[in-house]
Amino acid sequence: MMRQAFQLKNISTKPSRLMDLIVNSLYSNKEVFLRELVSNASDALDKLRFLSVTEPDLLKDAVDLDIRIQTDKDNGIITITDTGIGMTRQELVDCLGTIAQSGTAKFLKALKESKDAGADSNLIGQFGVGFYSAFLVSERVEVSTKSPKSDKQYVWEGEANSSSYTIREETDPSKHIPRGTRLTLYLKRDDKGFAHPERIQRLVQNYSQFVSFPIYTWQEKGYTKEVEVDEDPAEAKKDDQDEKTEPKKKKTKTVVEKYWDWELTNETQPLWLRNPKEVTTEEYNEFHKKTFNEYLEPLASSHFTTEGEVEFRSVLYVPSIAPTAKDDIVNPKTKNIRLYVKRVFISDDFDGELFPRYLSFIKGVVDSNDLPLNVSREILQESRIVRIMRKRLVRKAFDMILGITMSENRDDYARFWENFGKHLKLGCIEDRENHKRIAPLLRFFSSQSEEDMISFDEYVENMKPDQKDIYYIAADSVTSAKNAPFLEKLVEKDIEVLFLVDPIDEVAIQNLKSYKEKNFVDISKEDLDLGDKNEEKEKEIKQEFGQTCEWIKKRLGDKVASVQISSRLSTSPCVLASGKFGWSANMERLMKAQTVGDTSSLEFMRSRRVFEINPDHPIIQTLNAACKSNPNDEEALRAVDLLYDAALVSSGFTPESPAQLGGKIYEMMGMALSGRWGTSAQVVPPSHVPETFEAEVVEPAEAGSPKL
Repeated sequence: MMRQAFQLKNISTKPSRLMDLIVNSLYSNKEVFLRELVSNASDALDKLRFLSVTEPDLLKDAVDLDIRIQTDKDNGIITITDTGIGMTRQELVDCLGTIAQSGTAKFLKALKESKDAGADSNLIGQFGVGFYSAFLVSERVEVSTKSPKSDKQYVWEGEANSSSYTIREETDPSKHIPRGTRLTLYLKRDDKGFAHPERIQRLVQNYSQFVSFPIYTWQEKGYTKEVEVDEDPAEAKKDDQDEKTEPKKKKTKTVVEKYWDWELTNETQPLWLRNPKEVTTEEYNEFHKKTFNEYLEPLASSHFTTEGEVEFRSVLYVPSIAPTAKDDIVNPKTKNIRLYVKRVFISDDFDGELFPRYLSFIKGVVDSNDLPLNVSREILQESRIVRIMRKRLVRKAFDMILGITMSENRDDYARFWENFGKHLKLGCIEDRENHKRIAPLLRFFSSQSEEDMISFDEYVENMKPDQKDIYYIAADSVTSAKNAPFLEKLVEKDIEVLFLVDPIDEVAIQNLKSYKEKNFVDISKEDLDLGDKNEEKEKEIKQEFGQTCEWIKKRLGDKVASVQISSRLSTSPCVLASGKFGWSANMERLMKAQTVGDTSSLEFMRSRRVFEINPDHPIIQTLNAACKSNPNDEEALRAVDLLYDAALVSSGFTPESPAQLGGKIYEMMGMALSGRWGTSAQVVPPSHVPETFEAEVVEPAEAGSPKL
């Protein structure tokens, strides 16, 4: 009799196909069904609260505004009850009978058309497919609802594989509710795990933690109490004998008494909605630890609200240490930014929409009322609004990092740089728009600061009055950089040189190009200008050593692009500089290490080497004399070869044949040591191959035999 007064209706909008689309395609994660249904319940409560301002009778039942979720894990049933506005019979047909028909959207439209519409209405569900997400996990759904505008309670029932639904009046008094809506989900066999109380509690805390109404879940609890223990007969007899001396004490044990009760599961006031002046540092730190499972306090935090074209609230953090995973610097999907729309968690799985990958270490929450989401509320749509949000978030992140640099404790930024310096260098390569924000944050060692890193501002402050450029050299370590022959004249002039010792450094600096209108100059490249040129003196030196340069170039052939007089050397006889547009020794080493490197480009860039000689060095002066007196002398030509190989190594390049270089060194050592300490070793040039003789094997003579 209870089900006889029902009406069978078809779901409009091509039901079978669209239902299948929603259940199998629209949502990528089944657990979001609870987020959608709780959001709908929150909307119903919001509508009631808003309408009750002008219609106080709607609250006459005096029921608290809350959401309650109860589970039956044995039967796989979840019940979600709210005390919101409820629905009449016609509203059931309009809102649940048509897929993608949103009651919230209609309500908001009515608010906009009303002159008395308040600006405080912060409703969540604006798409109308949220309810049908219940069929992600349910084979049957029952909606029992009671509107304060109606005396009757109606029940809507639908099944996942059906294109129809039923609506009937609820006639069972035991199932009546004062006001609101009760959803009963009968879970599919494979999804009955969602009916565990602990799992429901965890999902509420993840997705709906900050819904503005209290959410209660039905949880098993317990308390301890002392109970008497039955005694063993033998021990009881012994105790009777001891009663004469002292009174008997009853034996007890502690047990846990189990019971079920409602438990508040969410916090109704998220930290980011509070006034930043009212939030303490301890509260920010605690929120960071709790939200992102961190155990250390953050280095910095930023709590802000933006208004204008896009309105959103955010709390951002700079963590104390970098993630342990090695690929995080190139992986933008770090789940460090939690996106909320109207306090409901949407996603933390972004691919660079809100932050570029070089700032992927920034953690925080972003909450907006009007983000452009797709119909399932899971995917952030690329739009002008998103680009504006990204720009403002990036700007706030840089302000936060800049604040660390201004900290009285220099160790704070030293810790930041140790953990996240590579990220900022990557930003130099990937984000040209923010070069002016990134550059002041960079730190490097230098020829005048080998222990502590310095900033570009500190370098510029220490520049010589007539110095126009910022000089740097790239190497694999500080030791290699400071011992490079390229530094000799600059150190002599007390000009500071930055040491780029990280593999990414050189590429980062090349992308920056300049800082405060001062160009970055690689001192290992040709045509280095230190601002001290004397044209008359240079002309005299070229006349004196011009023929020698041509002679050396002829001997070295294609190994070098040219041979020039050096203006950067003071103690070394020569150096091998890279061409102006070629790779430096450091870059060549890195490119060789690339397993899929283009060998043709490697050969082309490597050929651009310039052999520079120091005309004041005795070796060069000796070779100059040899060139003029006997240019075909083998000893002199071999000295040129050895000089080139030595310059190759001292300039940071890798010799093509280390064994051949070793042979040349041994030959020169033999010549230098010949005749010393009473020996006369004959040195055999490597080009001469001595004749090989076969040794004669002589049998040893027996003892006592006559000698021949």
